[in-house]
Amino acid sequence: MSQIQTFPFVKNQFDQIRSCVFGRNWPVVYLIENKQEIYVGETINVYSRSKQHYDRPERAKLKRIHVISDEEYNKSATLDIESLLIQHFAADGKFIIQNSNHGLFDHNYYDKQKYRAKFEIIWQELQKMLLAEKSLVQIKNSDLFKFSPYKALTEDQLKIENQLIDEIKNSLAKTFIVHGGPGTGKTIVAMHLFKLFSDLKETKNKKAALVIPMTSLRRSLKKVFKNIAGLRSDMVIGPSEVVGGRYDILVVDEAHRLRKRKNITNYRSFDKNNQVLGLGKNGTELDWIIKSSSHQILFYDERQSVRPSDVNGGKFLELGAMEFRLKNQLRIDVGEESEKYIDFIQNLFDLNSTGKSEFLEYDFKIYDNIAKMRDDIKSKDRKLGLCRMISGYAWPWVSKKNPDKHDIEINGIKLFWNSVNHNWVNSANAINEVGCIHTVQGYDLNYAGVIIGPELSYDKKNKKFVIHPENYKDVNGRKGIDNPKELEAYIINIYRTLLTRGMKGTYLFIVDQELRKYFKSMIKNK
Repeated sequence: MSQIQTFPFVKNQFDQIRSCVFGRNWPVVYLIENKQEIYVGETINVYSRSKQHYDRPERAKLKRIHVISDEEYNKSATLDIESLLIQHFAADGKFIIQNSNHGLFDHNYYDKQKYRAKFEIIWQELQKMLLAEKSLVQIKNSDLFKFSPYKALTEDQLKIENQLIDEIKNSLAKTFIVHGGPGTGKTIVAMHLFKLFSDLKETKNKKAALVIPMTSLRRSLKKVFKNIAGLRSDMVIGPSEVVGGRYDILVVDEAHRLRKRKNITNYRSFDKNNQVLGLGKNGTELDWIIKSSSHQILFYDERQSVRPSDVNGGKFLELGAMEFRLKNQLRIDVGEESEKYIDFIQNLFDLNSTGKSEFLEYDFKIYDNIAKMRDDIKSKDRKLGLCRMISGYAWPWVSKKNPDKHDIEINGIKLFWNSVNHNWVNSANAINEVGCIHTVQGYDLNYAGVIIGPELSYDKKNKKFVIHPENYKDVNGRKGIDNPKELEAYIINIYRTLLTRGMKGTYLFIVDQELRKYFKSMIKNK
């Protein structure tokens, strides 16, 4: 059974640590803190390690050391618990973390689930000791946890990160593209990498920024940076903010949402930025990134481009970039079924599904009754939090001008669009609303209740999708599009994205009955 012992972090009192049962020659985890800052570590000799820490000025100002020991600990277990503690303390917000994020790695080992259960008990004990404030559920539902640069990386992610760091250290100006589908951890790697740049001696003095095209996600990440030692909220910027500056490194998350000069709201400022950079009117936000930096790292998924204002995929190919690909699916929280579900969604929209899919762990349901789906999402939200209804833009936003009027009506059920644009996922009334694509792209949910609207239907005879432009209400999403196939691609990309937000489950209601039948035909009844 795990226990926590507390000792003064004072040089002439370290003998107290040496004399305790697990003070030497046994794997333990330890915390050193002074109520403001904390350092988390693991070692097989906490007595010797304490003396080494005390010789470092940033550690010497800490006052107490808490040794977490267990007769069942081994090196793999303490490495895992150390990593979990760093991640959770960073998101809890009580302390500033002294640790670097270098070396945090998510590995498998014998009896891992047993030690994960022990961690839950440890965290509860830390709460009782007033060393932690939030519960594990609160932390896991928070942006600080989801977007933390202290996340442990998978082998796939770590390999790409190490290659990028080596290239940045050793190469001349170069562009890098990291491809990855939904849930492969693009934002996690971007955040982890940026924190690492601020810590490594070879890169910490370089001028760097994290560019986020979407306003809501940008605001969320600014809040995360504000709470991380060595990072500042002004390091998270929009594409227009790179103009006039000269950066050594620009990391761009959600690069598929960088814009060109089409269907945008402010042509004058867009043209001015092109002029400042010596570009013609056809210059794009991608061009601004390239012109304003020596190194560019672009996290990109062409299938999450959802508007005609997004830079064409061909422009990214023209860069001649060094390319990487994230492969492992991480968002869907059901082990081996995660990649199976993502493949299922991709195949559905590619019209190349082979046979019926069955999900035993991932909670995927197709509803005939919108009221039942709404009630089930609300029930899940009461238990888990962070469960939301979301949809494509198939109904006009009436409530924007008249808050008393509903936006959506399906079979007598009246619903409202998101009442706020920024951080809607975490807003107070979100559970009673329906979020559009722009509120959830880049975010995770525990459960997503997705409504596919009447802008998309299915032609059973010809086995193809049919787009109804008159039912697609995003004016800037359809203006200037002459090719129906282009509009179809954007609408389908919206639903690909919405259907891959839920970590534990996705509930689905489809307005068009033939499309609903098509989806149902591809799953086995439970």
